[in-house]
Amino acid sequence: MSSSYTDKKKYDVFLSFRGEDTRASFTSHLHASLQKAGIHDFRDDDSLKRGENIYTILQAIEDSRIAIIIFSKKYADSRWCLQELEKIMECSKTKGQIVLPVFYDVDPSEVRRQTGEFGKGFQSLLSRVKEDHEFLESSMGVFPYEDIKWTESLREVASIAGFLVLNSRNQYEAIEDIVENVTGLLDKTNLFVANNPVGVESRVNNIIQLLDRDVQQSHDVLLLGMWGMGGVGKTTIAKAIYNKIGHKFEGRSFLANIREVWEENAGQAKLQEQLLSDICKEMKTKVPSIEYGIMTLKDRLCHKKVLIILDDANTLKQLNALCGSHKWFGSGSRIVITTRDIKILRGIGVNQVYEMQHMDQSEAIELFSWHAFKQASPTKDFAEISINVVEYSRGLPLALEVLGSYLFDREVTEWKSVIEKLKRIPNDQVQKKLKISYDLLSDDTVKEIFLDIACFFIGMDRNDVTLILNGCGLFAGIGLSILVERCLVIVDHKNILRMHDLVRDMGREIIREKSPEELEERCRLWCHEDALHILSEQTGTKAIKGLALKLPRTNAKCFSSKAFKKMEKLRLLQLAGVKLDGDFKYLSKNIRWLSWNGFSLTYIPENFYRENLVSIELENSNIKLVWEEDQMMTKLKILNLSHSHFLEHTPDFSYLPNLEKLVLKDCPMLSEVSPSIGHLREIILIDLEDCVNLRSLPRSIYKLKSLKTLILSGCLMIEKLEEGFEDMKSLVYLDVPSSSSHELSSFPNHLPRLQSLSVECSSELQLSQNAAIILDTLHATNYKVLEPAATTSQVSNMTSTLIQCCGQVHVSGSKQSFQSLLIQMGMNCQVTNILKGKIVQIMNINGSDGYLLPGHSYPDWLNFSSEGSSVTFQVPQVEGRNLNTMMCVVYTSTPDNITSDGLKNVLVKNFTKATIQHYNREASVSLEDEEGQRVVSSIEPGNKVEVVVVFENDFIVKTTAVYLVYEEPIGKKKNKKDKSQTAENQFLWYYLKIFVVAIVFHFLQKLIDFIHSKVV
Repeated sequence: MSSSYTDKKKYDVFLSFRGEDTRASFTSHLHASLQKAGIHDFRDDDSLKRGENIYTILQAIEDSRIAIIIFSKKYADSRWCLQELEKIMECSKTKGQIVLPVFYDVDPSEVRRQTGEFGKGFQSLLSRVKEDHEFLESSMGVFPYEDIKWTESLREVASIAGFLVLNSRNQYEAIEDIVENVTGLLDKTNLFVANNPVGVESRVNNIIQLLDRDVQQSHDVLLLGMWGMGGVGKTTIAKAIYNKIGHKFEGRSFLANIREVWEENAGQAKLQEQLLSDICKEMKTKVPSIEYGIMTLKDRLCHKKVLIILDDANTLKQLNALCGSHKWFGSGSRIVITTRDIKILRGIGVNQVYEMQHMDQSEAIELFSWHAFKQASPTKDFAEISINVVEYSRGLPLALEVLGSYLFDREVTEWKSVIEKLKRIPNDQVQKKLKISYDLLSDDTVKEIFLDIACFFIGMDRNDVTLILNGCGLFAGIGLSILVERCLVIVDHKNILRMHDLVRDMGREIIREKSPEELEERCRLWCHEDALHILSEQTGTKAIKGLALKLPRTNAKCFSSKAFKKMEKLRLLQLAGVKLDGDFKYLSKNIRWLSWNGFSLTYIPENFYRENLVSIELENSNIKLVWEEDQMMTKLKILNLSHSHFLEHTPDFSYLPNLEKLVLKDCPMLSEVSPSIGHLREIILIDLEDCVNLRSLPRSIYKLKSLKTLILSGCLMIEKLEEGFEDMKSLVYLDVPSSSSHELSSFPNHLPRLQSLSVECSSELQLSQNAAIILDTLHATNYKVLEPAATTSQVSNMTSTLIQCCGQVHVSGSKQSFQSLLIQMGMNCQVTNILKGKIVQIMNINGSDGYLLPGHSYPDWLNFSSEGSSVTFQVPQVEGRNLNTMMCVVYTSTPDNITSDGLKNVLVKNFTKATIQHYNREASVSLEDEEGQRVVSSIEPGNKVEVVVVFENDFIVKTTAVYLVYEEPIGKKKNKKDKSQTAENQFLWYYLKIFVVAIVFHFLQKLIDFIHSKVV
């Protein structure tokens, strides 16, 4: 079928018939049956004046996908019918219109040969036309042509397989067959998408662009996953994709609500049967078992190009039963899977994952307005309050639709009441949809982790939360991964835990709805009004596992410690602006996390049970010493006493053998650190920033082989860093004060993991050969250029640029081995060769262990670089040029040689288009691979893009740079070509002139010789 007729047409069917023969019976019944089946047909009315409306009818034929011609005995007796026939056959040949002949009480051979009663009518028409003097005058010379053309059309259409109707004897059966056939041809299986499809088209086009990519493996079969939280619009977009491109495939199927259907009685077989029925329409296959269904699907679909949408899958078992592998399907097939769980997409081996993006503000306002006001924007009186509702919905289409419909035709006062209610109780429809993801968590510990994060840990570091929850026996390492895979928790680029506001509210509502009236029976208290009531009334019970009460420190409230007496299961306690009066023995022995901002006592009371504590966070406290009596605390992982301005002494660290994080930031009265700090064999981070009275560090600190981060900035009294850094093998980040910066020369040669040294510079800093080798990136807080201690000839360029400094640093004598890998995506060209040459030249000049990179060479290339394994940038507009190639240069400090074998993946995230594209090792190292050309062509000016390189675990990526290479302007190319052509022409003309002169000279020479011989 040609593309003209696969597009949407005004009519599904055009009915061509002789009214006086069939209108009263067959045609009227057929018309009614088509209408009942939802098929829109065009049927000329008796009131139409044929001569005046023939052009309307001919246009209707063009606007129809199928033409049904009902041949009756007197059909060819009508010149208008034959004109319709002529137009239909023309559209069939030129536009692919489908023609279905119906022979009503007429034998097809009579139509084909124009014999019998049908032929008599046709001959009668020709006779009348001949006798029509007016027609002959206006059509001089045309009649013989019309005779031949009509005869040919009748012969052709009668050769098409059609339907034979023997008057009234089988007309009802015939009508049923015709309608069924037309339904199949029209494929009237398009799905309802949305009444107001805001933002749908752009997302559909983005996904179709991914589906249109060329797949080099797996027989050109592509599996794409659409991943996102409930209510984000996965099913809506999938339906629109199904409708838009389904006609391009030999078969298509949309399996809806797989998660629900799978759990029904015989639901698994039902899904396989539906898939077989949708694709192989003529086959009615009964599936007795999943295994039988798998074998049948593989056998029936392996030679078909199909589009299959698997909507709302949640287990790998479902996918294995419905789309087990690429080999199940014929070349060109596309399988789209929507899910909330990215893990099952990895399990089935999808080629692409499309992460669903929430609506931006303009889209959200429009969608909300269509439901709340039945127009594209809010009315004037509701503009401001509409923005409040849209902000609450955070771009979630489900919430925008539900709340918009709920608020339709309500007064402003009602809107305000609804908004206040939503702050405490989510909308039940939204809650029900989002809660599905929670209900699908089969592990109770993962559910506990989710509820803890929703109530207390949003905005905290993932590693800290993992330590705390592990201390609660919840196995947070795997639990958090599951929650991220299910779109319930987000971990941002800084490793901070985030959660969509509506998902957070869903979790909190799960807790509230279990005890809507009795606060004391809720397992967690996060709302300060509720917690305030419980502590004031001392009504807490053993049901409470976590409590947060954060009040202004300037207006602290005092409660009796007895308020905690019955909270025996309390394990998470977060307080701010709170004082406790009474014995601390009433606090639960099960507390793992104690976060108390503004702790008012000078030390933690002895009768407070501490042995189960995992994290103590007492920022802005009045503590002078942490506790009076030391007590073994083997479970403590985090001790944070930042901004405790009265702290004078650190605890005896030998009683904290498993401490991993020590944060004593901004403790100005602290003058020394206990030498027992050397007992911290598990310590990862020590932060002593702005401890201005600290004069030295104990030598034992240099023996901490597990320490990764040491922060000393602002410790202005430290004049000397002792020798001993050679044992700090794990040190990754070091931040030293300016007063001790001159001691960098004493640093040894072997700190293999150090990635960053931050120095507060108040004067020029001399870096020796030994100091230089540990540097990856120097951070400076002033604007002075750092001068090298060695001569220029000795300089290697292991260091690139100062992040916060105006100058470029050169350091000397580096022996650190830095390896590089070049990844090119897109076309190879003269500019890429020049760029690669510059990179190689720099490496040859400066040694293989350096990584100074070429800068901008506008407009041939632009470069963006960043520490680590990812680079984020906005694609600039380069006038008159298109992006041709993207080159990525990666440097690592891995001791072993870096090769493409260590590269696992390259991800290109287009935040503007909401796409994530994955590139395997084989594709990404190819210099002119089609895959790379495709990704480059999809990147447009203004797009925000992130390029991420993923290596094996042993690789430490130091720096990543991305070069955007632009092709030459078309005009410039043409000019160069013209110049080249001109030069070539001049070259040829020059040699032609030489050739002519040589011939003339040779002829003259011969002439002179001849004359000379005659004279002689």
